[in-house]
Amino acid sequence: MSHEERLVNIEFGLTHLEQLVESLNQTIIGQDKIIQQLQTQMNRLTSDLEAKEMDSIKGTVTKPPHYQ
Repeated sequence: MSHEERLVNIEFGLTHLEQLVESLNQTIIGQDKIIQQLQTQMNRLTSDLEAKEMDSIKGTVTKPPHYQ
């Protein structure tokens, strides 16, 4: 194998690795967007659940007769 063939093989390998890195980067960017959406949804659901629990607690608390 000549030096030129080795250089071509190295350049080919480097090009392949650059494409792989770009593909992985795009995958990470997509996953980050999904994670952010899920965090927003989880925060919203947590707030809704806390509000429902608070309403449930308020609905079951009764005042003693001397406070009514």
